[in-house]
Amino acid sequence: MLGTVANIFRVQDLRNKIIFTVALLIIYRVGFHIRVPGFDPDAIEAMMGSRDHESPLGRAADMMQMFTGGTLSKSSLFGLGIMPYITSSIILMLLGEVIPALKKLRQEGQTGHKKIQEYTRYLTVLICFVQSIMFMKFMGGSGLTYAGMYGRAMVMGVVGMTAGTLFLMWLGEQIDEYGIGNGISLIIMAGIVSRMPWAIRMLWQNVDLTVGAPIGSIGPAKILLLVAAFVFVVAGAILITQGQRRIPIQQAKQMRGRRMYGGQRHYLPLRVNHGGVMPIIFASSFMMFPPIIMGQLMNIESLADSTIVQTIYDALNFRAFTYNVLYMLLIFLFAYFWVTVQFQPKEMAKNLRDSGSFIPGLRPGRRTADYLETVMTRITYFGASFLAIIAVVPSLIIVLLGINPSVANFVGGTGLLIVVSVSLDLVQKIEANLLMRSYEGFSSAGRIKGAQG
Repeated sequence: MLGTVANIFRVQDLRNKIIFTVALLIIYRVGFHIRVPGFDPDAIEAMMGSRDHESPLGRAADMMQMFTGGTLSKSSLFGLGIMPYITSSIILMLLGEVIPALKKLRQEGQTGHKKIQEYTRYLTVLICFVQSIMFMKFMGGSGLTYAGMYGRAMVMGVVGMTAGTLFLMWLGEQIDEYGIGNGISLIIMAGIVSRMPWAIRMLWQNVDLTVGAPIGSIGPAKILLLVAAFVFVVAGAILITQGQRRIPIQQAKQMRGRRMYGGQRHYLPLRVNHGGVMPIIFASSFMMFPPIIMGQLMNIESLADSTIVQTIYDALNFRAFTYNVLYMLLIFLFAYFWVTVQFQPKEMAKNLRDSGSFIPGLRPGRRTADYLETVMTRITYFGASFLAIIAVVPSLIIVLLGINPSVANFVGGTGLLIVVSVSLDLVQKIEANLLMRSYEGFSSAGRIKGAQG
């Protein structure tokens, strides 16, 4: 292992890519300490420190902080993170399935990809303006600006946060071109990892190893259970990320002159977790709205004493059994939805037929497409099941062990799955660069298989 690390820095091109990537990620983290002008930092920290982390709005704020890597106690220029760009990419990806013009652009190769990227940037600017205006309205309406600077603080905040997200988008593109790994994914991972020391420190503050420790403190048994849960989730995330069903593909033999070509046998890898982390993101985002809506209804005087409203509000609490069942069902729904959008069995069957390949025992065309669709439907069930288990691990830890929700989110759930997936992809790309230059990889047993096989 140490020899492999030394080999990484012996290759000048790979060394420069890694140094360049780390430098841009450092710039990304430094940017979070640049505040938006016009806001009182002491008032912001006091307000955010007193908020309820278990309320619907508090959980929504914690999730936003996890993805952006920042803290709401600092009105940062990078406060929106890279999520507006991710949102615009997902929107255009879904619209590409229903709008013929966008679908045609996707089929035009590199030229169409550049055009879609241009549309993505325009949509990112629009989403940034909307989100930054909402954020500034909330901050300004809470009286967090300096006296007499409300209007200027709003303008500087909207322009500054929009420019901050666009700068992060540019950093991600520079990493893609001159660095190593997926730039946007690395930025998201850096934001999540940057909050892990804070979570560990908060956990350590509540640890009490003495005999007769008070109720609510964290003892040795709880620490062991937390470590076991962390190891289980990480190992399971690696397994489900790398898991694939390999469909045998036979290439037809062709005679060219006096020679026989083709006849080779290879495999078509189908990922068990084809949707990656997207089903959890969609489900968790969707489940934010019902508790927030019910919480607002509870504030209405005429509905405050309603038994029905109170029952629904309690059922939608993240600790409730009903909430977690609905959460898991939504993960299954969005997992199959994402596979339906992304996985095109008819197009794959057509490409196999055009290239002179076929699945042994199946006729090319419709039979092949039906078979691929059936296999993907079955393996998606297992992928969605594991995603559902990972998603409810933080809730189980909160209920059974009494751990702070902000800390429990790092033991399982979306954040840990993103870190594992991006880390595997990064290791795979570094190893590919080493093997290309005749160096050994990280594993002596063979090449590490990433998410793409």
